[in-house]
Amino acid sequence: MTATSTQISRPVRVRARKVRHEAARRRSQGRRLVLIDIESISGGGIRTLAEAEWAHRMLSAAIGFGDQEQVIIGVSKAGAVNTWPIWSSARHVLGSGIDGADHALLEVLRGENIADRFDEVVLASGDGIFADAVATLGIHGVSVTVVAHRSSLAKKLQMAASRTLTFSNSKNNTEGAA
Repeated sequence: MTATSTQISRPVRVRARKVRHEAARRRSQGRRLVLIDIESISGGGIRTLAEAEWAHRMLSAAIGFGDQEQVIIGVSKAGAVNTWPIWSSARHVLGSGIDGADHALLEVLRGENIADRFDEVVLASGDGIFADAVATLGIHGVSVTVVAHRSSLAKKLQMAASRTLTFSNSKNNTEGAA
């Protein structure tokens, strides 16, 4: 008899989770999150305001930015001083060391219930480190668009994404370079 009550209670708990998830998805309808690994888009550290402006123009042309969407930029501590004036309305997450900005963005993807809050995620990065997180979002019904330079788009990330947009290799970030 105990085994029977256990069998009955499991589907009820799963159903309750499913209902909560569906209700959260209805609340998030139409919301888009844009995550930007700015150093991946720029091709290196953001050393000048011109480099941050260039990245902003490239992404604006590729995906556009809406008034109501959330934009989160992963950037190194050194690059933040040039990124904040250009992306003043965005949330900035800082990282240090190799892949520091990537890890800061991964913390957002893994720890902030993105699947329950957004219907679409745009990830501006070609780094393969994001592939598992992108695949997980897809499993939860979130459409993920990856925007990257064609030459630096990891195959694993490309396969995990719902859609990819690439910059042509002829448009390199040379503005403001010393």
